[in-house]
Amino acid sequence: MKDPTRPVVGVVAKPRPTGRLEALDQLLTHLEARGAEAILDPVADQLSTRRGYRVADRPAMPALVDLVVVLGGDGTLLSVARHLGERPVPVMGVNLGSLGFLAEISLPEMVSTLDLCLEGKATVQPRMVLEASLHRDGAVIDTYRCMNDAVVNKSALARMIEVRIDVGGEWLTNMRADGLIVATPTGSTAYNLSAGGPILTPGLEGVVLAPLCPHALTMRPIVLDGRHPIDITLLHGSEEVYLTADGQTGTPVKNGDRLRVERSPHPVPLVVSPHRGYFALLREKLGWGTRYP
Repeated sequence: MKDPTRPVVGVVAKPRPTGRLEALDQLLTHLEARGAEAILDPVADQLSTRRGYRVADRPAMPALVDLVVVLGGDGTLLSVARHLGERPVPVMGVNLGSLGFLAEISLPEMVSTLDLCLEGKATVQPRMVLEASLHRDGAVIDTYRCMNDAVVNKSALARMIEVRIDVGGEWLTNMRADGLIVATPTGSTAYNLSAGGPILTPGLEGVVLAPLCPHALTMRPIVLDGRHPIDITLLHGSEEVYLTADGQTGTPVKNGDRLRVERSPHPVPLVVSPHRGYFALLREKLGWGTRYP
């Protein structure tokens, strides 16, 4: 039985070629000093020099902990976020990579931000999540939670696809393109940004619909009200058309399949840096205002 006076912190780590992660041992030492219990995912358990901790895989972890600390990059954090489901467990991402829009806590900030979390003083920002369900012959065959985006696109050698897009039950357009991105405000700085879509600040209740290499030059990205479901029906495509969720999971899509993308009622509570705001993060990560020789 869980002790209500003792916080339980899940620790998730990205695999590293060195086979050791000094930040992980520092984190575990601090959690022990604060009287918190740590539950490690299998990767973190392998990377730590400390032994004797409980181990749980990522799908099981949200039900066991009060906070998840992710040591890695945005991809590692996304792999945790899709398993949160209805339990609003805060996620604190410590950036061990390069870009890190989601895992925005730096290593020097890790201990102080963790203390704020344990004391209930951390800034936690709810981030929109999309639920993408693939319908075939009147039945739902797959469902995905997407913190960044849901993407329908062709393979490298396939011809362009044609889709019908409906928003809130109203026909928007038919489109021929290499693919289509449906992105959250969080995901607007991911694939959407590379495809020429706009950046949305995290608090907006909107989603971006961004075509990939559309056949019509007038087909541009559009920001839609996040309250309305988006239905994308594949009218024509080769056998190599795929639905991808957050760039990590997915499934093939067949002609006649309908993808419904709608806002989940269960956002991801993301711990954000106490030392800088979102605009500072954009300036830092995108190099805005930097002068080059």
